[in-house]
Amino acid sequence: DFTVKLTDGKSITLSELLGKVVMLQFTASWCGVCRKEMPFIEKDIWLKHKSNPDFMLIGIDRDEPLEKVIAFGKSTGVTYPLGLDPGADIFAKYALRKAGITRNVLIDKEGRIVKLTRLYNPEEFASLVKEIDGMLSE
Repeated sequence: DFTVKLTDGKSITLSELLGKVVMLQFTASWCGVCRKEMPFIEKDIWLKHKSNPDFMLIGIDRDEPLEKVIAFGKSTGVTYPLGLDPGADIFAKYALRKAGITRNVLIDKEGRIVKLTRLYNPEEFASLVKEIDGMLSE
């Protein structure tokens, strides 16, 4: 379990999201692949499901200060929540602390990790979108 502080000052605790489909996107402003993937996450996942009470998407920025994360969100045009991960402590729960990003973690309504993706691959991303769509139509 973890609590992430969002750029708007609110906090979200993972265990409070039990019963929802949750996608965590680990990102950082210096990550070119993240910048490439984020508009697809925005368009194909967030805009499609953001009003669904059974879904939550959080972008978790690895070890960057608040001002940089806010600017990063604006520069990529994403509207989904972005959170701070000082010291990459949240990321270290899912991968080696110094491991590469972008990474997506998909968690089902029971709190189980059902899919992990790494880097941006159109086929893999399409399978992630399909998995989320299917989980939310159940």
